[in-house]
Amino acid sequence: MQTMMKYYKGSILLSVLGGVCAFFIGQYYSSSLAGGLSALFLATVLSVLEISLSFDNAVVNAIVLKKMTPLWQRRFLTWGVLIAVFGMRLVFPLLLVGVVAHLNPIDALVMAATKPDEYAQIMLSAHVSIAAYGGAFLMMVALKYFFEEGKDVHWISVIEAPIAKLGRMEAVEIAVTLITLYIFSGFQLEHEKMSFLISGIWGLVTYIAVDGIGAFLQSPDETEQLDLNKASVGMFLYLEVLDASFSFDGVVGAFAITNNLFIIMIGLGVGAMFVRSITIMLVDKGTLSEYRYLEHGAFYAIGILAVIMFAGTVKHIPEVITGLLGAAFIAMALYSSIRWNKKHAHS
Repeated sequence: MQTMMKYYKGSILLSVLGGVCAFFIGQYYSSSLAGGLSALFLATVLSVLEISLSFDNAVVNAIVLKKMTPLWQRRFLTWGVLIAVFGMRLVFPLLLVGVVAHLNPIDALVMAATKPDEYAQIMLSAHVSIAAYGGAFLMMVALKYFFEEGKDVHWISVIEAPIAKLGRMEAVEIAVTLITLYIFSGFQLEHEKMSFLISGIWGLVTYIAVDGIGAFLQSPDETEQLDLNKASVGMFLYLEVLDASFSFDGVVGAFAITNNLFIIMIGLGVGAMFVRSITIMLVDKGTLSEYRYLEHGAFYAIGILAVIMFAGTVKHIPEVITGLLGAAFIAMALYSSIRWNKKHAHS
């Protein structure tokens, strides 16, 4: 128990501090004890929601982190968390509202503090573009994994084996993503079709750019050995964009629970810290090597999240469904891994 607790001390401390802040913020806006308790409850709900939505992100983070040098692992777990907690949960919404409403970040912050309903309405108006961008990036992440020609470990073989063979086709994952974007664009309102397509294409281009930079940094010249520090830089960039794509829908979806930016930042920030703790534990304990299908489950969950982000531009899908589906795939992958380990224990 003590061994497990060492991974979560910082997250627990932050959750206590966050809960105190949320209580006083709620009390300030409502001038009542009930308002403070309500804000504390909402922050807790958002934290749990963030953890459930991002557990698959923690698994993928751990897959990439174990390939990085210790220096760049520490940098991701410090700088990356600062970017995730403050950048994506506070700065990104302010910049987005600033762009949509033609405001500078300070004015957007003032609006969030004094006119939360108006702020939330502007934030939600950008949902289609955000979902298209994040969905396209995440779909590329999932498809790239399953279209890997050399992939020889399959969890659901009837699905994965044929898909892996299709990986021989050049850029097949790009074609599938573009077709998916085109299909979902047909369900958008007329004035949002173009922004949906353009945002989705930018998400696809971002993946290609980040993946290309990573491949370049990981490919040594003929006279050189692989520079792990350079390779780690590419993986760091990949993880930052991946984290951002995961958080897009969570940030926008949080406004369905509360329109208070500060409660959202606290709730999602605490959740992001617990995801960081889970990531560190997975890397330290070598869990991914022990459970052979766990990363399969994570990439299935990412693919489902991508489709849900697209579908969410047509009809609202409760965040709890997204979280439960992702958790279900990871739980099933974990169960299958345990069964495989028992079956081959004496092999």
